[in-house]
Amino acid sequence: MAALGIRIRLAVCATLLFVSVATLPPASAQQPSSVNPTADAVKEQQLLQQLNRIQGLGSIPDVKSYVIEQPQGREWRQFHEVWLHWIGAVAVLGMLAVLLIFYLTRGMLRIESGRSGINIVRFNAFERFVHWMTATCFIILALSGLNITFGKEILLPLIGPSAFSSWSLAAKYAHNFVSFPFTLGVILIFVMWIAGNIPNKVDVEWLKQGGGIVGNKHPAAYRFNAGQKMIYWIVVIGGAAVAITGYLLMFPFYGTTIAGMQLAQVVHGVVAVLFVAAMLAHIYIGTIGMEGAFEAMGAGTVDLNWAKEHHRLWLEEQNLGTGPSELQRRPSATPAE
Repeated sequence: MAALGIRIRLAVCATLLFVSVATLPPASAQQPSSVNPTADAVKEQQLLQQLNRIQGLGSIPDVKSYVIEQPQGREWRQFHEVWLHWIGAVAVLGMLAVLLIFYLTRGMLRIESGRSGINIVRFNAFERFVHWMTATCFIILALSGLNITFGKEILLPLIGPSAFSSWSLAAKYAHNFVSFPFTLGVILIFVMWIAGNIPNKVDVEWLKQGGGIVGNKHPAAYRFNAGQKMIYWIVVIGGAAVAITGYLLMFPFYGTTIAGMQLAQVVHGVVAVLFVAAMLAHIYIGTIGMEGAFEAMGAGTVDLNWAKEHHRLWLEEQNLGTGPSELQRRPSATPAE
């Protein structure tokens, strides 16, 4: 009888244990509604859902270093590795394609009335120095910056890992240090030419007539036409944007968070590739796109007939449009050699 009683008690206990286990909620339902990051065991997905990041504890003052994982980092990586490549490729290659097609169909825009043999001063030595200093810095910044975006895909397979590493290291230092004279150049350009680059009614008419580039008309313009004013403001606004965001990236977390750094990199990358595309058009017009244009920044002088066709109102302001005899008497005009 004693043995039977023991068996009955064991059966009852087993039945109660089975019922209690069967009625327990599933393991996922036992998780707390709020997450304690300092707990011994916390699931990764719970931290992402509750805190939008995975963050631990640390002993150093920089609390940003405690963040281990955040969803915004994945979005930034998608932009940096995919979208910026597409934006840059479409902007730069698209501009090159447009310029090539335009050159093949239109060719160089010649001085319609031919050269007069008389040159007039258009830019002084200081203006040309600032322009070429800024332009040289821009080319170095553009090449070293494009290496960050496209170097691994284009240059690395061509020159190999060792050469690519050396080039990339040199490009990084050049990009950082050349940014300072570039920023100075942008500031000087803004101060030097702001008076002549305020939009006016003449610019509207210039645009309506295609600026003399589309069609055969030669719309009147002051010292800077509407196209040059566009380049001016692209340089000033775009240069300021890449400079500010670039310094935020060069000196990280001075007044910015991780999200702020990611935003700065997005703005810096997008503005930079669009900047490069716009400057390609500027370089084209100033070299093979228009006869006599390069001389303005090369020698500082332009042919009288070139100025009459492209900047007639500027000539009138300078009292240089009345005839060759007056031009030869003025110190700002010199006969062509």
